[in-house]
Amino acid sequence: MAPAAQLLEMKSLTLLGSTGSIGVNTLDVVRRNPHLYRIHALAAGRNVDAILQQIIEFRPDFAVLSTSQAIDSLAAALSDSGLPRPNWPELAFGPAALIRAATSPVADMVISAIVGVAGLEATYEAVRLGKRLGLANKEVLVSGGRLVMDAVKESGAELLPIDSEHNGVHQCLRAGNRDQVSKLILTASGGPFRNTPRSALESVTPAQALNHPTWRMGQRITIDSATLMNKGFEVIEACWLFGFPPSQVDVVIHPQSTVHAMIEYSDGSVLAQISATDMRMPIQYALTWPERSQAPIPKIDWSEARHWDFAPPDFDRFPLLKLAYQCQEAGGSATCTLNAADEIAVESFLKGEIPFPGIAAVVAETLSRTPNRQPRTVAGILEIDKESRSTARNIVRGLTARRAAAAQPVPARV
Repeated sequence: MAPAAQLLEMKSLTLLGSTGSIGVNTLDVVRRNPHLYRIHALAAGRNVDAILQQIIEFRPDFAVLSTSQAIDSLAAALSDSGLPRPNWPELAFGPAALIRAATSPVADMVISAIVGVAGLEATYEAVRLGKRLGLANKEVLVSGGRLVMDAVKESGAELLPIDSEHNGVHQCLRAGNRDQVSKLILTASGGPFRNTPRSALESVTPAQALNHPTWRMGQRITIDSATLMNKGFEVIEACWLFGFPPSQVDVVIHPQSTVHAMIEYSDGSVLAQISATDMRMPIQYALTWPERSQAPIPKIDWSEARHWDFAPPDFDRFPLLKLAYQCQEAGGSATCTLNAADEIAVESFLKGEIPFPGIAAVVAETLSRTPNRQPRTVAGILEIDKESRSTARNIVRGLTARRAAAAQPVPARV
């Protein structure tokens, strides 16, 4: 009998966010399985050097960058590379080109890995067409969960999670019926400050917050992991992906990051998905589902001594996780505002404009100032996102001004 990998048909892929961490790992899976996958389209932001090398190696039909200037630079780099012009992909830029890449009839599957709401519209249009979608973009469901999942129901699109926790839930759910599940359990490393006293968080530096103990990720997601906001976003995603209310989605701190998710069934049985901390595993699972293929990652060596720790999260130390639960319970545009405010707050912390606890303060104040609505379109979601970012920036400016005033020396009395 032929190996399982040989039974799978070759898939043509569109990769949205090809130069980021998920994109690079996806291309490594493709590189190791040239008989299973070919790249139809690559889309990135402005990283011309990175996408140039990807084009030379994977020879896509279509390449998209965010701006015309980036595309001009890419064209010049392709000329300098010596790649014959007949082997160049079609080059395009902007949101319309991104949608073209995501909805191309040539693409059998779309990997959505663009960071932020920039990937929402293209992902939504792919879902509307009933595409098979590997989802690694949290903002798609955090900002537009209702809209996207309604489109999934209407089109019959397959939505396969790539985040390790949701991918783990997806695997565990294969063991029983949906109505037999009593709880989803997502694990969190706890980040670098899980044991740091709250009084010490005021002096945390960006360098300390970016030093994640387990994963190597982009700056925003690393800071979100340090505040547990990232886990809050994952709770919201899990509610949409699997149809559970927030009250049935728990978070536990698991510093070893080996157990990615657990499912508690109604009879008290708990199933866990366990694997090495390597994103290529969930990526390949999404690509080959419902089959399984030989993974390009080291397997866990069970002959080695090991222990795993589990503990409940401290909602007082990490208030953003609690806010995420509250926003999902509230529904409407609350989670969209949550995401937008967090992005601005994280940027401000990285610039040194606000302290580490200020991230939660900015998000909470933005939520209190932004009315909750029921967006019906992508344009409506993007408008709320824009408004929330503006509000968050104003709050940051106010905090910065007050900190500066407090730092001024008090004039001596004569």
